[in-house]
Amino acid sequence: MVTGKPLPLDQEQWDDGLESPTSGPGTVGLSTLVWWSGVLCALVMWNQVAACPQWGAARSCALELNLTNSEKATCLYAKWQMNFTIHYETTNKTYKTATISDHDNVTYNGSICDDDHNVSKIAVQFGSGFSWIVNFTKQEPNYFIDSISFSYNTEDNITFPGAKDKGIVTVHYSEKVSIPLNDIFRCSSLLTYEENHVVQHYWDVLVQAFVQNGTVSRKEFLCTKDKGSTTVAPIIHTTVPSPTTTPTPKEKPQVGNYSVSNGNTTCLLATMGLQLNITQDKIASVININPNSTGFTGSCQPQTAQLRLNSSIIKYLDFVFAVILMVPVDNCDMLINWKLFFQQKNENRFYLKEVNASIYLANGSVFSIANNNLSYWDAPLGSSYMCNKEQTLSVSGTFQINTFNLKVQPFNVTEGKYSTAQECSLDDDTILIPIIVGAGLSGLIIVIVIAYLIGRRKSYAGYQTL
Repeated sequence: MVTGKPLPLDQEQWDDGLESPTSGPGTVGLSTLVWWSGVLCALVMWNQVAACPQWGAARSCALELNLTNSEKATCLYAKWQMNFTIHYETTNKTYKTATISDHDNVTYNGSICDDDHNVSKIAVQFGSGFSWIVNFTKQEPNYFIDSISFSYNTEDNITFPGAKDKGIVTVHYSEKVSIPLNDIFRCSSLLTYEENHVVQHYWDVLVQAFVQNGTVSRKEFLCTKDKGSTTVAPIIHTTVPSPTTTPTPKEKPQVGNYSVSNGNTTCLLATMGLQLNITQDKIASVININPNSTGFTGSCQPQTAQLRLNSSIIKYLDFVFAVILMVPVDNCDMLINWKLFFQQKNENRFYLKEVNASIYLANGSVFSIANNNLSYWDAPLGSSYMCNKEQTLSVSGTFQINTFNLKVQPFNVTEGKYSTAQECSLDDDTILIPIIVGAGLSGLIIVIVIAYLIGRRKSYAGYQTL
């Protein structure tokens, strides 16, 4: 019997809450009806994705499999997170990228743990024709992760619009990891494999392919990237929350200039001071990026652009930008996407869509994170985005980036110079004027109302009974 369930990641607090518009007392206006239609649409969408919520963090769910034998004893246990990036050719001879991070309609058909024949297998089916298989073998005193295969179907026009080659594509990756038989394999770090235009990401991995005596081991075997960590958390136990250590505040980071070129032409410009805030194993770290010792590379495509930073302590820090092509949408779509409803303009725009990072910490461990569902630094295409004041980019609950004196233009750079900038709301001091005027008017109205009430009270005093 196979039991498996998608588990939601820690949810980030959604701070873009909006109140419902009204049309006046006792009336139902058009804006109210439209708002409620959006609410109904949002409720339908929520019902569809409730098993895997998306609240600002990357929409990806932890998968968990508890495989039992004929005696109802656990024989294989696994819990992990994964996503896939697929590059494919289109019919007009261009290339597109599909990111697979939603694991809907998950099944585990074909998963086995055959201790008698020294083989085990995790087989996962999800979404529209995706399948993922990892094979294990046992040779005492160890067991091995042998191979990983991933299959996708390019006939799915929603996921692979305009794909040139149609059909099922399978990518095989040979992996030979040896693990002691009585240990559970753990890898919290980001593992990346690339094969045949498919990039596979795995993190927060726990697996014991041959569970002994029906009891999942508490003894961990760490992957190479996790080795060196001074704190190893037990697997199956009740934890007592401990306070997170507060890092020593650091000075503002130095502002650096970064650029990416396509041939002899500059296609991306970025100027910013970067401060990384990381929390791992209840320990908080603050890292200021020194531009003088930081390398940078990247790439530019018509609708995507990437800036990658690296140094002795940063294996990689990727900023990935995307283009929003404005198209007509109905009220339901607009109200499901609140930001689109309130910010839609008749112009193409760019924004920061993704941040990927792998960073070496002081204790020797590696912190890795990936979020491909961000929405920061939004500006019209052909302009730059600027924010001089300190701004916090929340990648996850454990990783934030503070930016200082930020200016970025990932598309349509002309003559290697920034175009006219759109300023962030933090820099826009003009918003204070209506706030001050509104506050003044509110105070004046309150004074008038109080004076009126006092006047009426005095007028009644002359009619009191003697």
